[in-house]
Amino acid sequence: MTDVLALDSAAQDLLFREARTANTFTDEPVTDEQIQAIYDLVKYAPTSMNMQPLRVVLVRSAEARERLVDLMFDGNKEKTANAPLVAILATDHEFHEELPTQFPHFPQAKDAVFGERPVREAAGSFNAALQVGYFIIGVRAAGLAAGPMTGFDAAGINKEFFRDGEHGVLAVVNIGKPGENAWYPRSPRLAYDEVVTTV
Repeated sequence: MTDVLALDSAAQDLLFREARTANTFTDEPVTDEQIQAIYDLVKYAPTSMNMQPLRVVLVRSAEARERLVDLMFDGNKEKTANAPLVAILATDHEFHEELPTQFPHFPQAKDAVFGERPVREAAGSFNAALQVGYFIIGVRAAGLAAGPMTGFDAAGINKEFFRDGEHGVLAVVNIGKPGENAWYPRSPRLAYDEVVTTV
């Protein structure tokens, strides 16, 4: 079935079939230039009304890394402490302030659709989660491995890294070249007929 896809087989392997969640990394650094190239690729992810609620915090200092590791669940502490780069991916609950420029043919959406905070939080979190998925694919496209995690004290991370109360963490992603024994065995996936129906 791979011959019906526009991507060649090597690209399919890089982004999907051979790509895995990495648990160990080499000490090769991840540069700001690599992350900018990743962002400049994945910023085209589809979102509702072209909202762009994803925010990325690169944890580079030892002090910030220590604060983050303290808030990870036990099984995620060591790999987060040792990854070349860690990114905190969050939702900006005030994303609507940018809608007049990012969705210019309906600038009043800022207040007419997203004027109430609960509506913004729900829409922003969903659409930022879409962007998170694209970010992970972008990391893979750069020839790097991603180790996305949701095993952490979310309230603690929000308090520690987003003190303004306007952001909510969605995922923490370790990024780098995969190290020794980086992969757990591949877990099974549901088959096409178990997922797809036609009406």
